[in-house]
Amino acid sequence: MKYALVAALGLLLSPVAAPKMVHAAPLCDAKQMGFAGLLAKCNREELPPITMASGKPLAEGDLTLQSGAYYKIEIIADGSAELALSGPDFFRAIWINEVVINDLEIRPLGLDSFEFDDEGTIELSFIAIKPGRYTLSIPGSSGDSQKVAISIQ
Repeated sequence: MKYALVAALGLLLSPVAAPKMVHAAPLCDAKQMGFAGLLAKCNREELPPITMASGKPLAEGDLTLQSGAYYKIEIIADGSAELALSGPDFFRAIWINEVVINDLEIRPLGLDSFEFDDEGTIELSFIAIKPGRYTLSIPGSSGDSQKVAISIQ
């Protein structure tokens, strides 16, 4: 039983080849986590930003995350259009630590979407929880560059 658990854990932590951008933070050794647990610095990774700009792609490619890892991502709007970013399924598959807007820290119970009326930056920090494939997209848009596919392994 012990060896089966170790083998299963090894499969979960092994890198998976993907044709696009892949980000998966390594989980800490239990001794490194200390009192911070999953929020420990060794379990944290900064993801490339999502950019909200009229006629431009949201991201460089799809993201692959690891369940149990702590991530930070910036969502940056240039103010060229009033744009929203929606992804209720993704927001329900993560535990949100905080959302920072203009140095104001918000610790919500849940999210559905963000909307930018002007330029600005939102920093989202979270722990990926529920494995699956999710999408963040601009509501009402149909182009592939207007959405970001996120896979949690």
